[in-house]
Formats: sequence, C-alpha cells, structure tokens
Amino acid sequence: MTTPHTSSAPPPRPEWLELAEDLRAFRHYLKAERGMSENTVLAYGRDLDRFSNWFAAGNMRDYLKPTLADLADYLAFLRTEQLASSSIARNVVSLRMFYRFLKLEERTTSTTLNLLSSPTLWERVPKVMSQTQIEALLRSPQPGDPFYLRDRALLETLYATGCRASEVVNLGLSDVHLDSAFCKCTGKGNKQRIVPLGKAAITALRSYIGEQRAEIVAASGQCQNVFLSRTGKPLTRMILWKIVKKYAKRIGVAGKVSPHTFRHSFATHLLSGGADLRAVQEMLGHASIATTQIYTHVDAERLKAMHRRFHPRG
Repeated sequence: MTTPHTSSAPPPRPEWLELAEDLRAFRHYLKAERGMSENTVLAYGRDLDRFSNWFAAGNMRDYLKPTLADLADYLAFLRTEQLASSSIARNVVSLRMFYRFLKLEERTTSTTLNLLSSPTLWERVPKVMSQTQIEALLRSPQPGDPFYLRDRALLETLYATGCRASEVVNLGLSDVHLDSAFCKCTGKGNKQRIVPLGKAAITALRSYIGEQRAEIVAASGQCQNVFLSRTGKPLTRMILWKIVKKYAKRIGVAGKVSPHTFRHSFATHLLSGGADLRAVQEMLGHASIATTQIYTHVDAERLKAMHRRFHPRG
C-alpha cells in the first residue's frame, strides 16, 4: 500500500498507521484463514486502499467508531469517483467484511455497518473440525518429522487452550505451569487470562520442553519463548500457519484448516459438551459474550441423534 502523502507533506496520522496495520492483518486473514485466492484478496485490498486514502485525507475522525455521517460521506465520495453501481456495492461489501473482521478481533464494537445492506458472505458459521478430525490432526506429527515433539505440543496447545495464534507463539516458559495444569495467555490489549491445560497437552509439552526444546536452546542460545524455530528464534504466526497446514494436508483437510480453526473447534466442542457460555467466554478472552455466542451452534447431527434417542416419536 502506498502512503497518501508526498515527502514534503507532514507524516501520516498515528490513526492511519494503525489502520494500515489492521488492513495488513485483514489481508492475511482473508488469505490464510479464509483461504481466498490471491486475486480475490487483491480485489478487496484495492477497495480498502480507497477507503484508507479517504480516511488519511482527514475525512473521518476515528475509523474504529464509524458514525452514520461518516458512512454517508464515504458513499458520497464513492459516487464522486464515478464508479458503477456494481463497483460501489462491491466497495461496501469490502468495507463490511473489514469491519466484521475488526469486530471478530475485538478491535471495535461498532454495529453501524449493520445498517448497510447485508451481504450473505458472512452468514456462515466458523469452520469447525469434528472430534475425529481433531484427533487425527493431533496424532499426525510422527517421529520421522524433524520437529515432531514441538509440532505435537504446538497442536495440542492450540486445541487445549483455544488460544489465538499470536497468543500461542508468544507464550513464555514462565507462562506455562505444567504441575498446576494451566497456562497464562496475554491477549488483546495485553489482558492476561488463565487457561487450563489437559493431560494430553501437558504430556506433549513436557516431552518437547525437556527434550527437543532443550536441544535447540543448547545449540542456539537462550530464548524464553516456549515454541522455537530450528534456529532458536520464536515462531512467527506465519510459521505456525505453515505447520498447521502441513499436518492438515497430511490428513486430507488442508483447504479447511488454519490455526484459528482450533479456536473455533475448542469453543464449539466445549459448548456442545455442556460447558457454560460464560466460562467459555473467559477461556477465549472475549470482552463481549456476544462474540462467544457465535459458537452456540451445535452440530445438527448430534441434535438429530438426541431427538431420535429421547423423543417418543423420534
């Protein structure tokens, strides 16, 4: 994205730099988490570059709290660009998708965008793996894989905690308390929360930290992050994504699984098993319970099976 100012102009507002970072995260989300094609991501990017440049020109005070007046002004601006009606509609869809992403990431709580025409693109519930698929994926790292102890511990931690990718790669050794069966995660706004660890995750973490991680550190020097690359540096979100895709491909679900899928599956499996919504909200680190409620959908087949079992006419 090019900056909308010349070398003689004043530096961009901090809010524009923040928007630029959110747009980069959104592009990565579309490609990595939603599996959209490069051309589709570029198309949405072009639409949102137009919005970014409009914002940078001082036409909007706070993009995280859009007002009806802001939206009306932006729609008026799109018309002055002499765009076709279909192009304006596509720009609106792009903007709604971006704000939907910001809301899912708890960057904004604004519902103003809901007043615009609602696209069907976001009607789907999050992708969730079945428990059988999860089990297969957790078993997929094998001794023949170069870092299978790390990868197994990584996958187990993702599913055991429901943590975001950034929270997992940023876990420090001091955050993991295996004897007490919990870890301390740092989420949005540097808010910390305690998340329980199950027996399988604890076993996998003990093996990795005591064996493979110790070998990596001995060869490369000290690092306080739990999950390390082969060079001893902390894993990045992109490397984590590649690791997940590698093992997802191995079990035949590559196009459907990303690190965030573990979070969706964690929440859905807990709720379908009878967990309290507020408890799940706390474990996920959601500021609003409305965000957690998206996971209250229950597998239709499970409901049908319960109906057949317990209803007198089932």
